[in-house]
Amino acid sequence: MTTTDNKLHVFLCHASQDKPIVRELYRQLYSEGWIDPWLDEEKLLPGQDWNLEIEKGLDAADAVIVCLSGQSVSKEGYVQRELRTVLDIALEKPEGTIFIIPLRLDDCELPRRLRELHRLDYFPEPARRASYQKLLASLKAKAEKKNIPLF
Repeated sequence: MTTTDNKLHVFLCHASQDKPIVRELYRQLYSEGWIDPWLDEEKLLPGQDWNLEIEKGLDAADAVIVCLSGQSVSKEGYVQRELRTVLDIALEKPEGTIFIIPLRLDDCELPRRLRELHRLDYFPEPARRASYQKLLASLKAKAEKKNIPLF
């Protein structure tokens, strides 16, 4: 992950099937100016070891938005391994720290290990603007704790 000083590093964890809505979220977060979102198709360069780069992106993240849908929670594969890694990293964070933000993209059931965290529903589409503002409030709280200027 290319680090950008004085920006909040936000990793977007998602299943490939949810890529269109996650791309939209990436663009919104990037346009804020004080957030450096990590999305595989934007950050990975040809020839890089994608598994290693994803691990580095997760390690450098100040927050992880776990994008959940009916497809992602029932899908076997890399997204499940990525989620386990996120949960393991969260164990090293101080209690009460905003690190994992569960973001439901549709009316899906949260994985058991995420149920204790307050989730944000990013649906239905007419409610997305209000949901995005709530997401920004969480990220701003995290940025303020890290003394990252909001501009």
